[in-house]
Amino acid sequence: MKTVLITGCSSGFGLETARHFLAQGWQVVATMRTPREDVLPPSERLRVLQLDVTDAQSIRNAVEAAGPIDVLVNNAGFGAPAPLELTSMETVRALFETNTFGTIAVTQAVLPQMRARKSGVVVNVTSSVTYKPLPLVGIYRAAKAAVNALTESMASEVEPFSVRVHIVLPGSSGETSFRDTARTRLRGIDDEAYGDFMQQTVARMLASTGPGTRAKDVAEAVWHAATDPSAPMHIPAGADAVQWAAEAR
Repeated sequence: MKTVLITGCSSGFGLETARHFLAQGWQVVATMRTPREDVLPPSERLRVLQLDVTDAQSIRNAVEAAGPIDVLVNNAGFGAPAPLELTSMETVRALFETNTFGTIAVTQAVLPQMRARKSGVVVNVTSSVTYKPLPLVGIYRAAKAAVNALTESMASEVEPFSVRVHIVLPGSSGETSFRDTARTRLRGIDDEAYGDFMQQTVARMLASTGPGTRAKDVAEAVWHAATDPSAPMHIPAGADAVQWAAEAR
């Protein structure tokens, strides 16, 4: 029975992905900064572990407790919308620490066992915002684009060890807490210089009636990446992500 370790499982895409792999009969190591046993159905194949992707000791503890890992899903992340000028360097560093450096650190911790076994899959969940230059999410977009770039380079490095890497790029979802979390971190809405622009931009985003992404779409895309050796490196997840990917070609 294969084992998947997923970061950021307390809600949203990570939680739905954990549910999906459990339903498919896998051993699931669902990791969270603050573990909660009540968000997933009880199962002998489920372990909930504490993991903060910005804490080296936390990463070591979780990977050691998990044991052999067949698939790693780097899903943990957060956004903080604001114009670049108004984004504090503390926030910039926090965005990169979680979205980029955390992904690198967890991957570095898991790759040695995959390389030794000559088997494994790494799935990095980034974002469809990397397909086009959207305002207010420049730092988040840069952090996720960095993950895209390093994943593409890593692919040829680990291929000799029969390790595959993939990028899943979700669209915008109203089913997860990501929007609510991002909204609490929104900065500049009352700013003298940027306030009007921000209010207009946010209003357009909220009024959008185009296609969106379901958490189920992301879980299925991750499953595809994990289980299908012929899966492409880049997998847009959700109707809006698929549309943006097509427009970016």
